[in-house]
Amino acid sequence: MHDLGAVSSRTVSDVKIGYVGGASSGWALTLINDLAACGDVSGEVALYDLDYEGAVGNAHLGNDVMARDVPGDWEFSAHRDIDDALAGADFVVCSIQDPPEETFVHDIDVPREYGIYQPVADTVGPGGTLRAMRAVPQYREIAATVREQCPNAWVVNYTNPMTVCTRTLYAEYPDINAIGLCHEVFHVQEMFAEVAERYVDEAENVGRDDIAVNVKGINHFTWIDEARWNGHDVFQYLDAELERRQPIPGYEPGEFADAGYWINNFQIAFDLYGRFGVFPAAGDRHLAEFVPWYLDVDDPGEFHKWGVRMTPSEARVSDDESPAKMERFLNDDGEFELDDSSEEVVDIIRALLGIEPVKTNLNYPNTGQCPDLPEGSVVETNAMVTGDDISPITAGTLPRQVRSMVETHVDNQETLVEAGLTGDLDLAFQAFLNDPLVTIERERAEGLFRELVERERAYLDAYDLAGASVLTE
Repeated sequence: MHDLGAVSSRTVSDVKIGYVGGASSGWALTLINDLAACGDVSGEVALYDLDYEGAVGNAHLGNDVMARDVPGDWEFSAHRDIDDALAGADFVVCSIQDPPEETFVHDIDVPREYGIYQPVADTVGPGGTLRAMRAVPQYREIAATVREQCPNAWVVNYTNPMTVCTRTLYAEYPDINAIGLCHEVFHVQEMFAEVAERYVDEAENVGRDDIAVNVKGINHFTWIDEARWNGHDVFQYLDAELERRQPIPGYEPGEFADAGYWINNFQIAFDLYGRFGVFPAAGDRHLAEFVPWYLDVDDPGEFHKWGVRMTPSEARVSDDESPAKMERFLNDDGEFELDDSSEEVVDIIRALLGIEPVKTNLNYPNTGQCPDLPEGSVVETNAMVTGDDISPITAGTLPRQVRSMVETHVDNQETLVEAGLTGDLDLAFQAFLNDPLVTIERERAEGLFRELVERERAYLDAYDLAGASVLTE
């Protein structure tokens, strides 16, 4: 393992990255692409996944890409044992998911039968709660392995629910070095770039990276109260932009039946801004799940009036993009064109190796960067990343009513981590019942919880199911 703090060279070799979730058909391909574009760091990537054959396929893919005319120089290998994959690692990347057809499908479809609609179902709501319950024991194992095999490694988490997963790493191994990365804020920076071009005379070809924002809150419920471009206050133009976008909501029910599942028109974001004076820095599909009123609908088509649509369970089982990416990577004609993924994990690695500092938003335990949120809870703010160090930047407080909404979810997330650590299913149900999206009567909420637990029982063996009163009342 490298002494990361001692690195001063502009190039670094023999770096080891352990990848938990190495059979991924999404994030793994992005990592391969981004490492192929990185010419000043080289080493090995050890892929671990319960789907060993999938990890083998990605290792083959990674080595095939590196054999082409690319700047990167990395060797990929697949491992059956997580200890082997993480032994001596300098960095650990996590992007895991249980088989969607056995878990995610139920997280979406079963609550829908009870009248609870979820556009995403991976962070909060009934689906986010069950996903967190499954994730806590898994992330305890990852943290314990890091403690034994690579105690000084930096762990970068991409898995949702981001806050719960990252918080669990610290709960299991308090001395761990871990952060969570999410690209939701990037899309809002792109929106602010458009605002700058529309209202600032000299603003042309403004890029996302040109927009500096002050970020605070929790993942997928993060808020911005400052946005600047080239010395200009861009945030001040949001009132004019809100007026320009009226009416909000501005679409018809059913209008987006044939649109892509990930469509976003910032209607919910601007509606929240108009009411609270700060701008939520996430996509509307996520934002809608943190508050109850946007999803109080009798039919999914009603949600279209906000310029978005639900992501159905069948879309979670089949990813249409990954086969196309794979085919491009393995094209026998020898041509290979690197994408600009806009993801930052390789930039973070380079910064922690002392090559080039990075300022970005990330998820990290609260040491005062969000002074009005509980200390130790994982919050999302800006931070400086440089020379084996993460320095969160103080973001300031949230408006009282926004803080109240955020705190509800912080408390639920902390409760879910505690429930996973102790195996207390009744405690997990308390968080489930307290979620703002669980708007049904208590007896029906118990029935919904029991049904989800029963369908996903194979993934909840870390909990005391036999002794749980919620399953026997």
